[in-house]
Amino acid sequence: MTTRGIQFLKSKKILYQVIKYNHEAKGAEFAAQAVGFPLDQTVKTLVVALDDNAFALVLMPGDRQLSMKKIAAACGAKRAAMADTVTAQRLTGYLVGGISPFGTQKHLPVVMEACLQGYDEVMINAGRRGIMVKISPKDIVAVMNAKIVDLVQE
Repeated sequence: MTTRGIQFLKSKKILYQVIKYNHEAKGAEFAAQAVGFPLDQTVKTLVVALDDNAFALVLMPGDRQLSMKKIAAACGAKRAAMADTVTAQRLTGYLVGGISPFGTQKHLPVVMEACLQGYDEVMINAGRRGIMVKISPKDIVAVMNAKIVDLVQE
């Protein structure tokens, strides 16, 4: 089974391993439990609304909460909020619970929580509920031109 996200990674010649699981609930916590992977290495892809109808993709560890103040500052915005489901799905072309930063409909800037760089591999959604990829966080940064920032809510 292939997704736009997997096709994107193939086109960039990025090494990854596809991980499939029975999707019964959305969220990094369920995915991590389903495949026996650490939650702090399981990445959730969030769509954040910024000033002036701008948006960004934020890559956060599954066990941490995003600071809206920190992501706004990182993006040079006055404020930030989670995008609603309809907007997130329209911008990415993926269903919530299956949003991947790879192969999105609209190119959005990507910001990654800095602590993810401490791992050799992370697990992130591949573009469909129940399909993840294990991949180096350094490869994600390289292929997505991601900004690395401390984004964790204190």
